[in-house]
Amino acid sequence: MAKKAPRRTAERILEVTLDLFNRFGEPNVSTTLISAELGISPGNLYYHYPAKDELINNLFDRYERSLNELLNASDNVRNVEDAWFFLHSLFEIIWQYRFLYRDLNDLLSKNRLLETQFQSVLHNKTRAIRLMLAGMSRGGAVDIDAREVEPTANCMVVLLTYWLSFEYVRNPRHALEPDNAQDALLRGAQHVLNLLAPYLEKNQRIHLLQLTGAYQPQA
Repeated sequence: MAKKAPRRTAERILEVTLDLFNRFGEPNVSTTLISAELGISPGNLYYHYPAKDELINNLFDRYERSLNELLNASDNVRNVEDAWFFLHSLFEIIWQYRFLYRDLNDLLSKNRLLETQFQSVLHNKTRAIRLMLAGMSRGGAVDIDAREVEPTANCMVVLLTYWLSFEYVRNPRHALEPDNAQDALLRGAQHVLNLLAPYLEKNQRIHLLQLTGAYQPQA
């Protein structure tokens, strides 16, 4: 049993660090604060994670695994309803690791590993959106010219990547609080999906309006 204790401590450190990063932003959270929140000595923290970047990189690895697992299901999307839940699920993962998006430019400027890995994230997101569009085309939900797929996919990925930054700018004091999560996710999914409105088959466009009406977030 004693051998499992370090793994339990390492897991708890990551959980608390993620919560603190999400609440206060990574630049505002020191390893001293993390140690104090956990009730452990800084030396105990350093034993498991000798540098703050190791905490960030481990959390990013978890985020990337969850993200890629979902992105791999993108070619199963066939209609507006599938796309709605797929995009909402994407935003849920982004929300779970929202510190990465809230502090993205700062993190990339300081962490070379994250700089290269996040490029892979963007590539995988774009590829998944292209597969989603292809699946919706095969299902008869969208009619989009092949020349418009790439710019449309890129615009959708831009919104996916920077939506929480937009929410934060709109309401810096409250936008990223847990109580506001659901509305933020709904607004994000709605705006990303609305980029497909010009290409949707008529009944699919009507269904999109019904979905957004049924799950209308607060303004």
